[in-house]
Amino acid sequence: MSNKMLVSEIKENDKVESYFLVKDKNIAMAKNGKPYINIKLIDKSGEIEGRVWDNAEEISTHFEKNDIVTIKGRGSLYQGKIQLSIIDVRKAPEGTASADNFLPCSAKEPDEMLSELKGIISGIKEPYLKKLMDSFMNDKQFAELLKTAPAAKGMHHVYIGGLLEHTLSVAHLVTELSKQYAGVNKDLLLTGSILHDMGKTKELSYKAAFDYTDEGRLLGHIIIGIQMLDEKVRGIEDFPEKTAMLLRHMIASHHGELEFGSPKRPKTLEALLLHNIEDMDAKVNAYQAAITKDTNEETGWTSYQKMFERYLYKGE
Repeated sequence: MSNKMLVSEIKENDKVESYFLVKDKNIAMAKNGKPYINIKLIDKSGEIEGRVWDNAEEISTHFEKNDIVTIKGRGSLYQGKIQLSIIDVRKAPEGTASADNFLPCSAKEPDEMLSELKGIISGIKEPYLKKLMDSFMNDKQFAELLKTAPAAKGMHHVYIGGLLEHTLSVAHLVTELSKQYAGVNKDLLLTGSILHDMGKTKELSYKAAFDYTDEGRLLGHIIIGIQMLDEKVRGIEDFPEKTAMLLRHMIASHHGELEFGSPKRPKTLEALLLHNIEDMDAKVNAYQAAITKDTNEETGWTSYQKMFERYLYKGE
């Protein structure tokens, strides 16, 4: 096969013969009653949808979700988005590449981000909160998971290192905004901001296409995060129970509303600030990703974005 063709390079009418990682695979029924395959493919440059219209049932036996596959097809434009009209899909020979070679990564260096986060943590003055954060950062297994985990499966910071990038960004934002408002417990807000999504290190699987672990599906990152917090708190002698409770509340309420997955809505100043700051960071990242990924040059607008429930303006 010729050199790897990146998802981001595919344009309308391009002949595509390359290999990708299968993120998702579904068999559906067309209006004419014939089955077809809807497939999502990814590599480091992005994600693309494809359709197999002919011989769908037979071709479906050649590959599964999370396989590395070779694709033969052509780029097509549908509702403003580039897709693939696929002629054939085959599982790539063993040793073609490992799945992690196809997963998108943060543009920032993980070790540098972790070092920067530790620098912010070094400024925490409250001794018990400092001990708590040191306990997390000195946990080598946790640190490795933090460096590699995405922040979500499909909403924001959806790439290797995305969780650390999001956490670091939120930590910087709360450091600045805590100066803006009177009565904010800066150390508590900073600690809660770093811990709010830590359950995602166990909620998400990222050895192949991003997905949820069994623990993630059954419990979710909020409950997992509170469990992780409590485990570290138990290892610190005389850790104040009220402080632990306030941190649990920040984790439990950071999605803001019950319908968005928070068991509780924010009821402290620090929890309210955390929710709004982390929500802003997530949405800005998702907005920027939507603009970057949109390849339709004929319009200044993106395709419809489910997260925002609207079209987004790309500019001239």
